[in-house]
Order: sequence, then C-alpha cells, then structure tokens
Amino acid sequence: MQNKGLIKLFALLFGLVSIYQLSYTFFTSKIESDAQKFAAMKIPSSEEDYVAKREILEASYLDSIGKNPILGFTTYEEAKTKELNKGLDLKGGINVTLQISVKDILKGLAANTKNPIFNKALADADAASKNSDDTYLNLFFEAFENIKGDAKLANPDIFANKGLSDEINFQMTDDEVKPIIRRKIDESVVSAFEVLRERIDGFGVTQPNIQREGNSGRIVVELPGARDIARARDLLSSTAQLEFWETYEPNNQSLINFFIQANNRLKDIVVPEEEVVKAESEIDTLLSDVAQDSLDLATERNPLFEKLQLNGPGFAIGIAAIKDTAEIGGWLRMPEIRRLLPADVQFTKFLWERPSKGTEVAALFALKSNRDNTPRISGDVVSDARDQFDQFNRPSVGMDMNVKGAKEWEKLTNEANLNNTGIAIVLDNKVYTAPGVTTVGGISGGSSEITGTFTVNETKDIANVLRAGKLPASAEIIDSFVVGPSLGQEAIDSGFMSFVIAMIFVLIWMIFYYGKAGIFADIALIFNIVLIFGVLASLGAVLTLPGIAGIVLTIGMSVDANVLIFERIKEEIAKGKGKGQAIADGFANALSSILDANITTGLTALILLVFGSGPIKGFATTLIIGILTSLFTAIFITRLLVDWYISGKGRTLDFSTAITKNLFTNMDIRFLSKRKVAYILSFILVAVGIFSLTTRGLDQGVDFVGGRNYQIRFVDPVNPTEITSELTEVFGSAAAKTFGDANQIMVSTKYKVDVQGTEVDDEILNKLYTSLQKYLPDGATYEDFIPGGTNGDIGVLKYRKVGPTIADDIKQNAVWAIVGSLAVVFLYILLRFRKWQYSLGAVVAVFHDVLFVLGVFSLTSSIMPFNMEIDQAFIAAILTVIGYSLNDTVVVFDRIREIVNERGWKGGANINNALNSTLSRTLNTSLTTLVVLLSIFIFGGETLRGFMFAMIVGVVIGTYSSLFIATPVMYDTLKKKILKEEK
Repeated sequence: MQNKGLIKLFALLFGLVSIYQLSYTFFTSKIESDAQKFAAMKIPSSEEDYVAKREILEASYLDSIGKNPILGFTTYEEAKTKELNKGLDLKGGINVTLQISVKDILKGLAANTKNPIFNKALADADAASKNSDDTYLNLFFEAFENIKGDAKLANPDIFANKGLSDEINFQMTDDEVKPIIRRKIDESVVSAFEVLRERIDGFGVTQPNIQREGNSGRIVVELPGARDIARARDLLSSTAQLEFWETYEPNNQSLINFFIQANNRLKDIVVPEEEVVKAESEIDTLLSDVAQDSLDLATERNPLFEKLQLNGPGFAIGIAAIKDTAEIGGWLRMPEIRRLLPADVQFTKFLWERPSKGTEVAALFALKSNRDNTPRISGDVVSDARDQFDQFNRPSVGMDMNVKGAKEWEKLTNEANLNNTGIAIVLDNKVYTAPGVTTVGGISGGSSEITGTFTVNETKDIANVLRAGKLPASAEIIDSFVVGPSLGQEAIDSGFMSFVIAMIFVLIWMIFYYGKAGIFADIALIFNIVLIFGVLASLGAVLTLPGIAGIVLTIGMSVDANVLIFERIKEEIAKGKGKGQAIADGFANALSSILDANITTGLTALILLVFGSGPIKGFATTLIIGILTSLFTAIFITRLLVDWYISGKGRTLDFSTAITKNLFTNMDIRFLSKRKVAYILSFILVAVGIFSLTTRGLDQGVDFVGGRNYQIRFVDPVNPTEITSELTEVFGSAAAKTFGDANQIMVSTKYKVDVQGTEVDDEILNKLYTSLQKYLPDGATYEDFIPGGTNGDIGVLKYRKVGPTIADDIKQNAVWAIVGSLAVVFLYILLRFRKWQYSLGAVVAVFHDVLFVLGVFSLTSSIMPFNMEIDQAFIAAILTVIGYSLNDTVVVFDRIREIVNERGWKGGANINNALNSTLSRTLNTSLTTLVVLLSIFIFGGETLRGFMFAMIVGVVIGTYSSLFIATPVMYDTLKKKILKEEK
C-alpha cells in the first residue's frame, strides 16, 4: 500500500479531532449531572411545582458556573454549543410542525374584505385542500378563476387596496397580480419564521432547532430537553394578538336584561342531556303522560343561569366553572341569541379570562366593540416588553408603547376613568387582566403593566412573545411529537445496552473466526465507532434512537467489509501466493465488491435523508456517516495493522483459526438446479402475503392515517381490552394495546383530529386522566399524569399527533422513497454491470423481499406481543432491507462477473462456483448482522421493536433472495445469450 505515512497522519489527526469533539459532550454531561444533584438536594419531590422549581435551580446553577474555565481551554457555555446533540427520543422535549395559515395571510392582504367572490374562493379552496396535495395558494387562484365572472384579483376591494397600493393597481391583470401575492405570502412565512426564532431564543432551551420545509408554509421546531411541555406548546402556537378593550360598567342594565332574555330563549333551544336520557328511559317504562311531565320539567329549568353566575368580580359580567365555559360561549355566539342584544350594546364582545392555575372557575367579560369587531388599541403599538414585579412583588409584565399608541392609550384610559369602566388587556382572545383607571385625564407616556396570577416563567414568555411580535397568521400544529425526560433516559440506557452487547459479540466472533486478523478488524471497528461519534459531534448532527440503531447496523457493515477482504486473502493464499502478495491481492480484489455494496446501501440512505423526517433523518445521517468511516477503517486502518504485523520477523498471520480453517471450503451446492423449487416456494409465500395485504391490510399508524398516539405507563399491569372499551365511550373511537411490559399501553384515537389548537390537546389529556385515574396510584394528580409531569415514571411518557394533511404527505413521501430507491439502484447496477438482466434480477429480488416483509407484518400484526404499526420507522426499515438485499446481491454479482470473465459461463457451472465462493462471506455477514439486530430487538426498547423485527425478517429473506431469486432471474433472462455465446 502506497502513502502509508500520509494515511497514518490522516488517521491520527482524524482520531484526535474526533476525541477532541467528543470531549465537550463529556464535560457538559458531567456538569449537568452535578446541576441535577444540586437541585435535587434543594427541592424535594414532594414540594408543589417541584419540576418547575428544579428546572429554575438547575438553570441558576449552570448560569453561575457557565463561564468558569474547564481544563484551561473551554467553559460550560462554549462546550454546550459544541456537544453531541441528542434528539427528543433520547433527551425528551417537543417537536412540532406548524402550518402557517395562508388563508389568514390572504385575508390580511385583502384587508379582511367582505367581497363575496373572494370569500367564496377561500371557502372553495378550504374544501379542495382536504383532497389535494396542491398548495393552498394555487387552490385559491384556481377557485377564484372558476367563479370570478367580471371580477379580478386587482379589484379595489380585494388586492388593489390601500395597503398594497404601491405594488398593485386596479388596471393589472390576474397574471400580473399572482406573482406579487406569491411573494407577499413567502415574505409572511419568512416573517413568521423569524418571529418564532426570536421567541425560541428567549425560551431558554439549549440547542433548539427551527427550520422551514422548502417553500411551503410549514415550519418545524424542535426543543430538546424542554420539560414544561404545555409552556413550550403555548409559546409556539400563540399568535400574540395583544388587544386593549374597554369593558362595560359593572351591573350594566342592558346587559343584565340581555342575559335574562337569553336564558328564557335557551329554555326553548336547549334540553339538558341528562333530562333527555332520563325522559327517553321513562317513555319506555311509564305512561306517556308521565313521560311528558318529565319533558315539561326540562323546560322549567334555567340553562344559562345554572352555569353562569352574574355579578362577577371587578369589571367581569359573571363567572362560571371552567368546564362550562365552552358551552356558554357557544350559546352566546348563536345568531338567535345575539339578536337579543339591545341597540346600545349590540356589538358586545364576550371573552373569558385566563384562569389562574389551580382554580376551577373563570370570569366572563363584556367588552365594548364595534361593527368591524376591532379593538381600540392593538399590540403593534408595543415598542418594548419585559418581565418584572409589581408593587406587591408579584410577577407582572411591563410594556412601553410608541408615540401613536401612547396617545391612544391616554385617550382610552381617560374615557375609562370618566365612565367608571375597566381596560381589558387581551392576549390571544383571553383576558389577562381588566383593571380600572383612577388617574384623572388618563395615563400618559404609554407605559402600562399586565398583572395577574402569573408565575415567573409565564411573565417571561408573555414579554418574550410581545417583544418578538405577533405571527402574521395563525400557526396550526399539524404534527407534534412529545417525549417525557424519563422516557428519554430509558432510551439512552436501552440503546447503550444494545450497543454494548452487539459490540461484544462482534468483537469476540471476529477473533473466533479469523484469529489474530480478527483482532485487527476489531481495532479498526472500535476506531470506526469513535470516528462516527466524532463526525456527528463536529457536524452538529442530532443523535436519535434510530440513529443509534444506524450506528449498530454500521457495525455489521464494517464487519462485512473486513469479511470480504479476509475471505479474498484466504483464496489468494489457497492459490499458493506468499503472504505479502496474497494480502495485497486480497485487498485489491475485494475493493470492487466493498465499494458496490456500500454505494447501493448509501443510495438508499440518501433517499431516506431526502424523504424522511425527524428520527428517520437521524437514522439516515448516521448510516451515511457510518458507511464512509467504515470504508476508511476497513480499507486503510485494517491494512495498516495487517502490514505492520507481517513486517515483523518470524510473525505469521493466518486468516482463520483451527476451528474455522476449512469451513465452507470445497463447497459444491448447485444453486441454479434448485431455482424452480425456489420460484415455487417464493411464489407461494409472496402470494399468501399479498392475499393478506388485500384482505386484512396493514396496521397503519397515525403517521399514515392521522390521529393521536399516547404511550402511557402505570404501576400495575392493566387490561388493554377493558381500557379500549372505556375510552371508546369517551372518545367515540379509541384503541389501547399493550406496549412492551403489561403495565404500559399505547392509546390511539382520531378524536377531533381535524380540530386545531392547544385546547383540544388539553381536553384529550384531561379526558384520558379522568378515564384512567382509577389505574393510577392513589393521590396521583393531573400534573403527575401529563408528559414531563412531576412523576416521570407513570402517566403519559410520549405522545404524537399527526393531522390528516401531513399524514397524506408522509404517505406520499414514503411511496416516493421506495420507488426512488428502486429506480436509483436499478440505474446504478445497470451502469456497473452493463447488462439490464443484472438490474432486473436485483430489482425482482428487492420486490420479493419487500412484499415478503409486508406480508409477514400483515399476517402477524395481531398476534405479535409488540407494536407492529406501519409508520415512518417501518419505511426506514423497508429501505434498509432494500439496501441490505442489494448489498448481498451486488457482492454475488461481482463475483459472478469476475469468474465468468476469467473462465466463461460453462452453462451455469461457473455461476454456481461464484455463489459457493461467496457463501462464507454471505453467511458470516448475515450472522453478525442478525446478532446485532437481535441485540437491538431485545434490549433496544419497545419503540424500536417493530422496526428491528422488519429488518430481521428482511436480512433473512435478503440473504435467501440474493442466492435463489436475484441470480436465477439474471441467469434465466441471459440464458439464450449465454448459449449463443458458447456455441
């Protein structure tokens, strides 16, 4: 091998840089562990809000030592920016995909026009978007075109308005207006991106990640380590619509009369549900006149006043239980109820207060509004905001307004003082406070304060969103993934366990099979692992649980390269060559197969990287890095070690042991003669699988159908069938399955999957807690139950929400990923082997393997004791199976081409010889890979079990298909040409 000195220098530098990069991770882990111990000593777990308090203490500890030098070359703050990033499944936190509402942006650009054609086009685009993959903007343009008549986009009451007068005039055609609107939409999404980034910067988590998905209106935000899940979610979804409204004076007689009339009107509209059930039951058993009396009783009730108590505190019009606020709000929005409002209060806006934590009631405010429903002052006049403490040392938010806002604020507060009314400060349609004004002439200067029952974190977040500004449109959470910190630690422990066990087995096996040469392969393998983690750290890549699986899989691939090399060296030695020449020729001859095998696997990993998301990208990233480092260590590091050893006097190096020396030698299996049996067997197995797929189908997860998944753990074992029945009564549709141990379940539901907003997420968590409370330990609270709660060992450990729109996109990407990988590999094999028959054989084998795995999942999903839902991880497994199957097939094809080029076809004899000569490598690699996968399957945690099962099945069937499907198909399609060449 030439340039040994350069390779040694490069390997040394590569290794030192990797160790240097990983040192930052070691330092931060040690310091953060000290911070956790410090906080645990100060705050006992029994203390109220101890999670939030410990988080504050830990942050305070880390701040205090953040700039202290570590070994003279770094600090904690610097090391934190350079450590190995851990994904949500290893660290806990929240990942959300936000859809910025293009509809809201369009309405804003059109100045909230009442134009019926414009609004009809929006409604048509809404309907079309449910069954189309096209962008909302294109659907709107299409809908407008279909119904516009003589109207055009540049109408004065659409886009040729005062706000866009500098760019759009009424003489412009639709084709001229469209690119301007597209640019404005894009600018609004960019603006939303920047607003969210500023909010996240003020949130306080380390290594946040925010990125835009192409040119779409989607923004992906990841907050690893975020413990207060509700706080993070509210921060991301809040539009920060700050508004200032004047309330009505207390005991306004017009409003009181309105509520009396509304209550009387509701008697005719609303029949309480419990009375209907009661009446229906009585009708079946009692005389009709008695039943009629029951119904008459219902009309004598007071639906509104039974839930709403007038004369609320301060300037509130009334109070109600929080659980009743949604129903009361729905009543007050009914057109037939609003028509009862007297003329002097006809534009009243009813809003609920933001209730303080722990309370069960909320106040209702009646705000003075107008025909356009616009506030007196909006949040765009706020020039600065800060968290502070009020005169009673309670957390509050201070605000400063610009000149325009200050003047309007002085005017508004003066009117409130004269009218004896309050000023309601509203953020995202919740009244945060509604103080009165005692200053005669109003408050000048534009400074004000939001007070209420806030925590320190809440005032920080409110000030943060006000400073960052409001989102230009609503941001709907269409996909969310939440992992509690305790589950993340479990994932680290299980991933590390599977990694260590796999490593130990592979290291021992290589020594057992190849003797001293196996030791050199092991050294190269360990060096390879160091390089992988070092590259991940230096690139800022995110390590996920599937990423660990990718690294463990890389162990098997690294072994494959060494096995190929050692087997070729043994063949050269068997030909009578000297050790030095045999080693040189062995490395040279194996290079082609190693490159082809790794390139085909790398291509499938690239497809995963392009079409995957979240953890799947992590798997693809580590797989690609592992392929590159494996090539380097197998080809160069192993070679350096072997050459160094044999250069010593009196040293001999046999690439086998006494037990394995003659294994697989002189094999003479006639594979081609068995191809018809293999065809029949494969046809039967695949046909059974296809029949099951068409009749039973697959257990599709929320990734593909939309919905919500909740991984919930209890102390004692539970009955999933019983829980399914109970939850179905609550949600209408729900399913619970055992997930791992008997005390852990996965709950899936499509309840309100089309409804956006954090209120629905909270509603479902509340319903789950109420329904499952009897299975929790005595005294377990709602705060114990939610993700990241006060008791990390029970309750919801992880949940995932996928909206129908993004589920369709995920499904489409999955199809494109599989089709794309097959097409790319077909072309690569065609270029390498120059015969389409080789490509056909490889692709047929891959189709065979994929259909077999899908069939197994369809047939066994109901009987296996682990989760076998089809999700993105399963698609990653399928693509990895494709890569592995092609890896095997390409190695076989390489040997066939080599032997045929040397000796000719001789019918099919030399094909059989090629297959026999690769048998040792095939079985060796398959065995080590299978053991690695089994290690992850057993010890890697429940989340990876279905993923690993698919890969285990894929490895077994991939080994079979490379010998009995790919090669026979290639031979049968080439047979006529072979016979013609040999005549």
